[in-house]
Amino acid sequence: MTTRTEFFERIRAEVARGRGPVAGATAARPERPRERLEVLRRELSERWRENLERFGREFERVGGVLHRVSEAREVPDVVARIAGERNMRKVVAWPGETLGLDVTAPLVARGLDAAVMPGVEVGAAERERLRALVAAADLGVTAADVAIAETGTLVVVSGAGRPRSTSLLPACHVAVFDRDVLVESLLQMGLVLEAWHEGGEPSWRGAAINFITGPSRTADIELTLTRGVHGPKEVHAVFVEQGAARHRA
Repeated sequence: MTTRTEFFERIRAEVARGRGPVAGATAARPERPRERLEVLRRELSERWRENLERFGREFERVGGVLHRVSEAREVPDVVARIAGERNMRKVVAWPGETLGLDVTAPLVARGLDAAVMPGVEVGAAERERLRALVAAADLGVTAADVAIAETGTLVVVSGAGRPRSTSLLPACHVAVFDRDVLVESLLQMGLVLEAWHEGGEPSWRGAAINFITGPSRTADIELTLTRGVHGPKEVHAVFVEQGAARHRA
């Protein structure tokens, strides 16, 4: 059995064998990030097909499933199919003005138990009720505010009309996005973050910006890989080719 002293000695020995700390420097913050982001968006609009293809490859490598539809009205069909294939009944979704389409009414018409989240801030008692509702749901539908092609990552901003619980508590998360939110790299995502935080904070924006790279995974216990411990077991992304008119981050 290894003693505490032996354990730390082994750590010291391994650290001594290393090359030492890597020299680093803080990157300069970009000037006028919103202007630069608008220029970048125009450049990316010419490469969205290549970026979507790369995003799909990376997204599937980390366990995600990518779906493509031509128009926003086709999204409820995809959600209903995902739910039906998994015998899921309870769905929660962001409101239509945030998501860019109403998925709740079409899902109810298909026989699913679908509920929409409020589009405004609510009191503590109502938050508790909604959190319990989301925790009992099988599937949550949100928008994705950014899709990063380099890593297959979905970025979801919390706030009024966009509760983060919708993407975290149900066993299956479905995120809807279009070409306007595609970026190529984490470096470009840095510019997006700078643009979001330039000037005053929007009144609707919450405290969390979640980077979601595939289903929840952990191997903390005996190095056994387990899904769904800290979040959804499945993550699906629905790409809408013609886009959706929604409240973007």
